[in-house]
Amino acid sequence: MSLYIRPDYEVVRNENRCIACRVCERQCANGVHSFDPETGLMKADESKCVNCHRCVSLCPTHALKIVKTDDVYRENANWDIQTVNEVYRQANTGGVLLSSMGNPKPYPVFWDKLLLNASQVTNPPIDPLREPMETQLWLGKRTAKTERTADGRLKDTLAPQLKLSVPVMFSAMSYGSISYNAHESLARAAEELGIYYNTGEGGLHRDFYRYGKNTIVQVASGRFGVHKEYLETAAAIEIKMGQGAKPGIGGHLPGAKITEDVSETRMIPQGVDAISPAPHHDIYSIEDLKQLVDSLKEATDYKKPVIVKIAAVHNAAAIASGIARSGADIIAVDGYRGGTGAAPTRIRDNVGIPIEMALAQIDERLRREGIRDEVSLVVGGSVRSSADVVKAIALGADACYIGTAALLALGCHLCRSCHTGLCNWGIATQRPDLVKRLNPDLGYKRLVNLVTAWKHEIEEMMGGMGINSLEALRGNRLMLRGIGLTDTELRLLGVRYAGESL
Repeated sequence: MSLYIRPDYEVVRNENRCIACRVCERQCANGVHSFDPETGLMKADESKCVNCHRCVSLCPTHALKIVKTDDVYRENANWDIQTVNEVYRQANTGGVLLSSMGNPKPYPVFWDKLLLNASQVTNPPIDPLREPMETQLWLGKRTAKTERTADGRLKDTLAPQLKLSVPVMFSAMSYGSISYNAHESLARAAEELGIYYNTGEGGLHRDFYRYGKNTIVQVASGRFGVHKEYLETAAAIEIKMGQGAKPGIGGHLPGAKITEDVSETRMIPQGVDAISPAPHHDIYSIEDLKQLVDSLKEATDYKKPVIVKIAAVHNAAAIASGIARSGADIIAVDGYRGGTGAAPTRIRDNVGIPIEMALAQIDERLRREGIRDEVSLVVGGSVRSSADVVKAIALGADACYIGTAALLALGCHLCRSCHTGLCNWGIATQRPDLVKRLNPDLGYKRLVNLVTAWKHEIEEMMGGMGINSLEALRGNRLMLRGIGLTDTELRLLGVRYAGESL
């Protein structure tokens, strides 16, 4: 016996406005809407609705709205309706619950509890409209041996660097989890902005090799799509050890998303779930990690920086310390609010720690050990705005990865059903009829607009602090004050309470 589960949402249709044009029916990949020829009216199967708002957005007469159902079980603070329904779903199917996007639970967002400083009199603010502001930066090892040529000139012994026009990059989102048109939008935007986009663990489509100078390729535990040309094409290589949305487990791409094109790019069978192993089966220590770092550098003639990506977990600072000694050039850390195309719900919602805490502790430990300049530090996991970027840099980051914000710019409505492959906005899908809904000519422009706007805002906020370079902001926690935080939280973040002066 399968128990009936009340739909989460209700479709409210204004019959006085509805003209039965059937746009909603044609636009809904989930099959919510249908036309009843006997009555001449539109119907809705609300059990299929994911609240993506495609129908609402495109209804020509504005006859639709989606509302959260008010049909609830008897009130129980311990057993809320979502928890009860999840028990029912697992009792009906015997399967693991899958979810997409980031952790939606009401845990504290520490970005929102940090306030920025502003200069006033003795240290006046800087006007970014009239004075130069430096948002350009380089990622990679900053330490180098001082060596000279026979005629006394300094040799360039600096390790390979990534040059960014703004401290923002597009985070790892694999081809397969998102569409061809979404990848094209990201690649084109990265090229125009002078930043980088990350392929994720799904390999690199042949069409996008031309964007190689703005591409970070990923080597994950499944080694999907990894080959010599793939590595040589990229500007940098990222070893994925962990992911914020699912620490401790491997990647998961449902077979429905592995089309012929995705299969060829990933070098895996078509239509079969792609499950990455939890560990790299050749890495069980920092020494093993160093071997892979060295191998990737040797395979690419020591011309490309190597990034090691980890999830933000309880001992992230100790792990980062080991990575800094492995020969890696950049450490990427992904917080527990980071998005995903598919993850077990229980893992996504209960494993990991906030990126703000992980970042502060990693930066502090690397500084204490005198190795902070051995690596650059990139963080992601729900970086939502330019203010979050500025706060991250003040906490010790060099740059930030953005994923969900980039997808929102492309039209994502956070319906958290990416794993189904039925994205009505053409982003997290491989269905040709849905993919074409995302026009890359428009998509990349929206991404360029977003990052350009953030760049202007970063300059404004830095100017207000009396700071004209990212280097002066990096790790400058005096520019931050906490509000609504406990003494322990303030200590871990390394910031003072709002109102507390020097």
